[in-house]
Amino acid sequence: MAEISARKRIWGWFFFDWASQPYNTLILTFVFAPYFKTVVGDGAQAQASWGFAVGTCGLIIAILAPILGAFADNSGNRLRWIWLFSVMYVIGSFGLWYAAPDNFNMTLILILFGIGLIGMEFATIFTNAMLPDLGSREEIGSISGNGWAFGYIGGLLTLIIMLLLFVEQENGKTLIGMTPPFGLDPVAKEGTRFVGPLTAVWYALFMIPFFLWVRDPKPVSSDPLLVRHALASLWKTLKSLPRSPSLFAYLSSSMFYRDALNGMYTFGGIYAAGVLNWSVVDVGIFGILAIITGAIFAWIGGRADRRFGPKPVITTCILVLTFVAICIVFISRESVFGMPVEPDSKLPDIGFYILGALIGAAGGALQSASRTMMVRQANPERMTEAFGLYALAGKATSFLAPFLIGIITAATGSQQLGVSPLIGLFVLGLVLLIWVKPKGTHT
Repeated sequence: MAEISARKRIWGWFFFDWASQPYNTLILTFVFAPYFKTVVGDGAQAQASWGFAVGTCGLIIAILAPILGAFADNSGNRLRWIWLFSVMYVIGSFGLWYAAPDNFNMTLILILFGIGLIGMEFATIFTNAMLPDLGSREEIGSISGNGWAFGYIGGLLTLIIMLLLFVEQENGKTLIGMTPPFGLDPVAKEGTRFVGPLTAVWYALFMIPFFLWVRDPKPVSSDPLLVRHALASLWKTLKSLPRSPSLFAYLSSSMFYRDALNGMYTFGGIYAAGVLNWSVVDVGIFGILAIITGAIFAWIGGRADRRFGPKPVITTCILVLTFVAICIVFISRESVFGMPVEPDSKLPDIGFYILGALIGAAGGALQSASRTMMVRQANPERMTEAFGLYALAGKATSFLAPFLIGIITAATGSQQLGVSPLIGLFVLGLVLLIWVKPKGTHT
């Protein structure tokens, strides 16, 4: 660690956000998700299947995250785990190339999607746990905000690359009127399917600075009873949660509001494609707007976090997102807030673009502030385990929300009604935030 400057370590840590963000931007939300809907055909069926797949991944993450975090804290080796989950990220994302429309195996594609998603989420747990090693208590809010902003810019750049060079429109040309490069066949949607290999290669390339400049702060342990000691430590932490009411309240609060936010990201592309009949290009432009506001407000939120603390930032963002969740239910191709519109009206599109900008702005600041709030609440000696619990909190209902969206969508046949559980999740998160101490338990 002494041979690498603090500045390089911070920039190396930033590069994880830059490298990993395309999985969220390109695959989970703005390119592959609407393409998945197009191949499946029926919007409600696609949304339900997507929900069950994301929910299953969330359940796996919820069960394993705190256990793996405890292992890492007891061994002092986070980088080894990040290598492992990086391999999963690359394999899963690259495999989406095989989602050919004329030979579409939904089960195989959703399994590959899940492998990449689980790899990305687990790698994030271990990199998040490195945040307190990068600066003082006063500095980590800005560091976290800058990391999120940097990651959003990486996601934005890859989305622009996909839209301009690869994603085919109905005429087989990209947004700038060219045929996808490298001999990719627009009829077989090879340009759009290139989202998988691009995401994989982008991650592998830009994780190089991370692995060169970021180091574990503790030496690796040779404890022969590592598994037993790690599980014992985790059980001790879990039993102590009720005696740490602020941490317990924060984990509970974040469990709901982060799940609702992830639901917006996860289903935004499929929702717009099914309800507003948007093409992949339309959804991509929507994504560019959301990412730009996300990057700007992640940076602004980091400054606000440093000045006022993370709790006011989190509260404000939840209020904005609750408003957005309510509005989404009332915007469709046929009506806007109950007012009928003509089939060719642009009002629903304009309304959804505005909501997308708000989602990006509030979501970017919320995720950054949430990360620093977890640092404030956690035991400094058990930081990876704490972020494992943080991931557990974020995933404990993350499998429930997609399942609920899938079930309600399948039962009603309505994508609009299907996303209504998000409103209740935001409200629950806001209420539980009342019991969270702004400066944390371990101060």
